[in-house]
Amino acid sequence: MRIDILSVMPELLEGPFQHSILKRAQEKGLFEVHVHSLRDFGLGKHKQLDDYQFGGGAGMVMMLEPVVNAIEHFTSQRQYDEIIFMTPDGERLNQPICNRLSMKKNLLILCGHYKGVDERIREHFITMEISIGDYVLSGGELPAAVLVDAIGRLLPGVLGDETSALFDSFQDNLLAPPVYTRPAEFRGWQAPEVLTSGNFSAIEEWRYEQALRRTMERRPDLLENED
Repeated sequence: MRIDILSVMPELLEGPFQHSILKRAQEKGLFEVHVHSLRDFGLGKHKQLDDYQFGGGAGMVMMLEPVVNAIEHFTSQRQYDEIIFMTPDGERLNQPICNRLSMKKNLLILCGHYKGVDERIREHFITMEISIGDYVLSGGELPAAVLVDAIGRLLPGVLGDETSALFDSFQDNLLAPPVYTRPAEFRGWQAPEVLTSGNFSAIEEWRYEQALRRTMERRPDLLENED
């Protein structure tokens, strides 16, 4: 998979993809992430990217021409399965969306900035709009990093244990159950005996019950949304 990211502030994305799981995935050739500066497509001597909004009002708007030039530059080089705009009013990111996107080949992500982008970009180029929550950040770079991380860890070969991602929270509309490791007893705090029993059917039943209980207590809305 290849992901290209268009950003007004590409330096904000220098760190997230150069460490841990995603770094190893790129070194193995399982995954490519390329961050591009929209400033390279800016207008005039000062590489302008924003302008005042029509009708007045506070906040600048990402200009039409630089963003269109950038999108058309990259779409002329390869076909993208989705052109994604990170925006607070987009579809709320969830695990099913990440699952679907992880099966794509090429993704292009546009990070919002300032007051947003000229609406005509959204109308004519964007195929998918994603939000990571009901709040506003300074730009779309951090949301883009969240999206890339959530997608990248699902790719075959990225995680050491191929089945690990299948048991994450939200994969089956349930939160993940509690987890424990050695020692089995510490300061009188005992790990559940069933987990060290070697009875794998009992362990799976316990995990399901715990996942269901945790979901009912913390996120009952997930159960309401289950088909």
